[in-house]
Amino acid sequence: MISTRTTLALSLFPTLLLCGPPRAAVAFDDGPTTAPLEAKQHVPEMIQSDGALRLSFGEERVILPRGLQPSLLCTQSGSLILQAQVPEKTFPTKRMVYFSAMCTEVSRDGGTTWTKIPLKPGENGLNMEGGAIQLRDGEILALDTYVTPGEAPGQGFGQIYTSTDDWKTLQGPQDVPFDMPNAEFAGSSDDGGRPHLAQRAHRRIIELPNGDLLTTLYGWLKGDDAPATYAPTMKKTRVLLLRSSDRGRSWKLVSTVAVDPSVGTEGFGEPVLCRTGKGPNPKRLICLMRTGRNLFRAVSDDEGATWKPAQELIIAGLDVNRTDLWVEQFRKFKDFHGKPLDENNLDELRGAVVDPDLIELRSGLLVAAFGVRVPQKLCWQHPEFPWNGNYLAISRDHGETWSNVARITSGVLTTHYMAIEETPTDNILYMAYDLGGWSKGMRRDVVGRTVKIEP
Repeated sequence: MISTRTTLALSLFPTLLLCGPPRAAVAFDDGPTTAPLEAKQHVPEMIQSDGALRLSFGEERVILPRGLQPSLLCTQSGSLILQAQVPEKTFPTKRMVYFSAMCTEVSRDGGTTWTKIPLKPGENGLNMEGGAIQLRDGEILALDTYVTPGEAPGQGFGQIYTSTDDWKTLQGPQDVPFDMPNAEFAGSSDDGGRPHLAQRAHRRIIELPNGDLLTTLYGWLKGDDAPATYAPTMKKTRVLLLRSSDRGRSWKLVSTVAVDPSVGTEGFGEPVLCRTGKGPNPKRLICLMRTGRNLFRAVSDDEGATWKPAQELIIAGLDVNRTDLWVEQFRKFKDFHGKPLDENNLDELRGAVVDPDLIELRSGLLVAAFGVRVPQKLCWQHPEFPWNGNYLAISRDHGETWSNVARITSGVLTTHYMAIEETPTDNILYMAYDLGGWSKGMRRDVVGRTVKIEP
């Protein structure tokens, strides 16, 4: 008899490429669909290696046609829950939602087939960018990304969804309070110029040994008024750490992870939180963050009460300020304001690292995923520079160095957003990313593949 874990491992690798109050539950029965295969496989390449690890990549498959910017959860049974935005309108609501609808799909066979999870009639449902976790007792908790202002100063409200049957049914939304003294919810737009009356929960929820939960938000406290150079109506954000002692039913602000109005084009945002369990600093919290330019890293060794100053993290020499490497390729083009992309327009010529993800594998390896845009905006029209793409990086020393780095896509159109999860088989990951962009008529899909890491 083949065990569940072995069965999952066999299904993961058909091909290897080297280099308010809670609401009633709703059942899902939309029927499985087979994900179509990509006509062109994007073959990952190792751009940095210390020779200690070997990476094998499964076949690239389309998971969600027309999807962009995926979020991902792998449950203890191996079920994969993936969500991404699709080009459909949201339902009318007073609560802030993303400008595009969210679509959720689930695979219970290692990513071979996927089943769409329908929304409740007239409801926009969960935006899983806020993070999802399966707790040690099996309950799944997902936090909507938007934390909206409450009636009292320093009070916000988020929404949680829960499942106790491996996402076969989902309960929620349940409104949950966020105690955030001096929080500022108004005064900024998003990067598209739309009013943004919310803080943003982002990426991951961590369960501590005593059952408390930690998560990160990005937004503003009073006095955070520095303008973002990326978009004139935006204000630069800071990253905040929050804690829950009641399984996510309420949250309290613990600390600021990072703030600096001089950093990047957007301030600190799009954080991902990881807690190490092995190595010289077990129990360390590591937070990777986007700034609109380079990636930054902050660490805490006291459960987030205090943080060491955030430091810039350049992985595999991917310094997005090295405009000398691509200025000749782009000087014949103009930015969106008609100004040439040359040495006199460095703000637009520079690149950007976006939306990092970070997990610790059961083996103790740390794995990070991130996107690199070159140039920061013109990559939507001219994505051909080889650095422009999606990346996977592995640390064998608990995040101090990143000596094994794979470029997953190169010189193709993507939003550069990725998601990674370890499957129930040790050192086998599932990875999702997108191909395409937002422009009307443009091809866009969320794709997924497995990654096997061997010594």
